[in-house]
Amino acid sequence: MLVTDLIRAKRDGGALSAEQIDFLVAGLADSSIPAEQVSALAMAIFFNSMSFEEAGRLTLAMANSGTVLDWSDSDLDGPVVDKHSTGGVGDKVSFLLAPIVAACGGYVPMISGRGLGHTGGTTDKVESIPGYESTPDFATFRRVVKEVGCAVIGQTSDLAPADRRFYAVRDVTGTVESIPLITASILSKKIAAGLGSLVMDVKVGSGAFMETEAKARALASSIIQTAAQAGLPTRALLTDMNEVLGCSAGNALEIAECVRYLRNERRERRLDQVTLALSAEMLVLSGVETERAAALERCEAAVADGRAAERFARMVAEMGGPGDFVERFDQYLPSAAVLRGVHVDGYLESVDTRAVGNAVIELGGGRREVGQALDLAVGFDNFAAIGDRLDAQRPLAVVHAADENAAERAEAQLRAAVTTAGEPPGARKVVVDILTE
Repeated sequence: MLVTDLIRAKRDGGALSAEQIDFLVAGLADSSIPAEQVSALAMAIFFNSMSFEEAGRLTLAMANSGTVLDWSDSDLDGPVVDKHSTGGVGDKVSFLLAPIVAACGGYVPMISGRGLGHTGGTTDKVESIPGYESTPDFATFRRVVKEVGCAVIGQTSDLAPADRRFYAVRDVTGTVESIPLITASILSKKIAAGLGSLVMDVKVGSGAFMETEAKARALASSIIQTAAQAGLPTRALLTDMNEVLGCSAGNALEIAECVRYLRNERRERRLDQVTLALSAEMLVLSGVETERAAALERCEAAVADGRAAERFARMVAEMGGPGDFVERFDQYLPSAAVLRGVHVDGYLESVDTRAVGNAVIELGGGRREVGQALDLAVGFDNFAAIGDRLDAQRPLAVVHAADENAAERAEAQLRAAVTTAGEPPGARKVVVDILTE
């Protein structure tokens, strides 16, 4: 079988057979298919899509291309459940949600990805914590999940290796925004993780891969239906990504915001709503709670009384990070050499959130090519929310950069990415909808 036959089939709008998909996945897993052919096929799929059957076959084949975890022998006293986001700018929910759900009785084996396109990666963010082993062996991963209730790790070479390579190629070839490829990539990792249920955070807006609600709903439906075919109960929340989620964008800066949230010191309104809504849905779908209202109260209590922070601290320590990270995070996280406030005048009216994500990449906080090393300290914090009044005292954001030239470029990019007005804009829903099918 020739890879060129697969490329031609998708280029001309045809469907791939089960045998062709299995051949593709085997070639991705052992790297026998060269990157240029993977890129060509990804672009052909981007333009001509895949059928539901093709996407389902690709999902299961990639899930089975490596180790598939089984938690049935771990003697857990609660359900195994996870969340996945389709990606956004400033999306640090995973680090909040995992310890919250663990504190409420769930077990969260979260296997995450690196940055994709203009969006930040959970694995990149956690690597800003010194000593944290983001790709441990499975024995360590299973132990930490059982003892702490959660562990956030990156995709290892043993887990869905075909997706790992496909993911890296898509990241640098402009082929990210493909519904069947997003679906297969997400679900292959989650199925391989041995989950009992999954809650999806499907982003919609200027900083999402799906910028329109119609496209976001189509992606959510694709994921739910494909997951059902694989026997994985799944629900999806559509959440707003028309501005930075929280008040930071950048690897170490987002970890710092997470610690402040878990210490109940600063909980940005939109980040708080998304985190609690997703956490509550996980408790309901997995059977820990039966009603959303009760689940929300339970999640709020886990933050307010410090149990979620304690779980996060234990997770960091068990994964090799500092034992006192929650108490002294600002002494452990890397910091940038240059800080610069960006000031504009008026009410913040709109944000080109994708442009903000690209500005983080320009600063060195995201990748331009596969394998590029990141500057984990750079990015933006104290980012204003839409509707905030900005002036000489209240900045749009603070740039964290490696040098003055980079800070100056980032400031110009931020100014170009926003609009202001004389009056505050109308309110917008943060959680747009909850989908079950």
